Amino acid sequence: MTTSEIQVTKTILKEFFEDFMENIIESDIVVVGAGPCGIAAATYAAEEGHKTILIERNFHAGGGMWQGGFLMPKNIIREPANILLEEWGVKLKKAEDDLYVCDSFEMVSKMLAAASSAGVKLLNSVHVEDIILKNDRVEGVVIQWFPATKMPLDMNFADPIAIKTKVVIDATGHGSVLVSRLAEQRPEIKKPVGCGSMWVDRAEQETVELTQEIYPGLIVAGMAATSTYGAPRMGPIFSGMLLGGKKAAEFAHEKISEMTEEKVRIKD
Repeated sequence: MTTSEIQVTKTILKEFFEDFMENIIESDIVVVGAGPCGIAAATYAAEEGHKTILIERNFHAGGGMWQGGFLMPKNIIREPANILLEEWGVKLKKAEDDLYVCDSFEMVSKMLAAASSAGVKLLNSVHVEDIILKNDRVEGVVIQWFPATKMPLDMNFADPIAIKTKVVIDATGHGSVLVSRLAEQRPEIKKPVGCGSMWVDRAEQETVELTQEIYPGLIVAGMAATSTYGAPRMGPIFSGMLLGGKKAAEFAHEKISEMTEEKVRIKD
């Protein structure tokens, strides 16, 4: 049996566009940023049965997990976040006190495998350049291929497209990209101030505490929350980001449940 070039091309196009139309254009939850927080949020959201999209502007997902502190591929986690990684099959080695260490490549690979198994759809090399903001609620995101954003302005005439969702999670890390865009249009939302200086213990705690719904339809999570409110940075330890992602998924699940209940009440 021979395989033609056109067969390969047709299969790629057919599968991509069918998947995009059926699963991506309209979803329950869109998570922007595929670092530790975003992957955790997307995985837990999908495990609750929500149609979940994970968007990453880079070619690869995983954020800063691929290289730990000082480009050394060992990642640090403290309790109770070790439970999350153990659920996903990551091998952990007990270190000092409440700390654990693991190989970075295994952590990323098994987290992404868990997300895929849960049903998460990943859009990599995709840039979120805006939000859909209607009736005082975030109702989706506006996307463009990330490589297209790097073209000179006199060559880039490609308009973006929009995808609709019920809840958006800003897990974009230090940039707090979606909160920054929202702050430009809603004066009651303060512009993110950036992370404070390093204070590991406090940062790990506040990263989780500050994960919240900042505006109807928009949840800020993990380092994006830290950066939004000026909390300290935590450096090369990932517990707060993982737990913040789990908390964001729980918030999103609650919000969607409330929306469903409201629709039922209106219908009745």
